[in-house]
Amino acid sequence: MYAIIEESGGQRRVHQGDEILVDLMSEKTAQVGSAVTFDKVLVVGENNGSAKFGQPYVAGATVTAEVLEPVVLGEKVYIQKFREKKAWRKKTGHRQRYTRLKVTGIKA
Repeated sequence: MYAIIEESGGQRRVHQGDEILVDLMSEKTAQVGSAVTFDKVLVVGENNGSAKFGQPYVAGATVTAEVLEPVVLGEKVYIQKFREKKAWRKKTGHRQRYTRLKVTGIKA
């Protein structure tokens, strides 16, 4: 069984047992072992090809997940700016923070 959920402005396909990274959640919500519920489920499907589509969300469908790590640092991204024929250069970096979840259940 799989589901397509709406999370942080994007869509993501999840299966039971998947480990996913979502945008950083608040400290109250994301403590190790706590449960998180996603109720914005767009599609719930079976592996045999049948699926239930929502308009826009499937009524009564939820995806539950367990918090594995509250803060995970993403890959470092470097931004470099420069001006031609000038002695001006600027280098900055960014490292996105995520929360690691494990999908524990999909309810249609």
